Amino acid sequence: MITKDSIEAAYCFFHQKYQVYAFSNSGRQKDDIEYAISSYVESMSPELYALLAAGNSGFLLTHSSFAADMRQAIGQLEKLM
Repeated sequence: MITKDSIEAAYCFFHQKYQVYAFSNSGRQKDDIEYAISSYVESMSPELYALLAAGNSGFLLTHSSFAADMRQAIGQLEKLM
């Protein structure tokens, strides 16, 4: 079951981290944010992650697609709130 609290918590965390990520010029800072998001994914509601990932096993976990995945996740979470 996906709770409203889990949706709001994920949205807040992703949105906050993405705002820093999007405007950062530091590769190390971006890597740290990617690590923080991957750690969050491991502990978040499995049902919510499955909904966001839509079958993409590397969703939010792959460096090359991270920025696009974050934008997509934030957009989906906004619609769920």
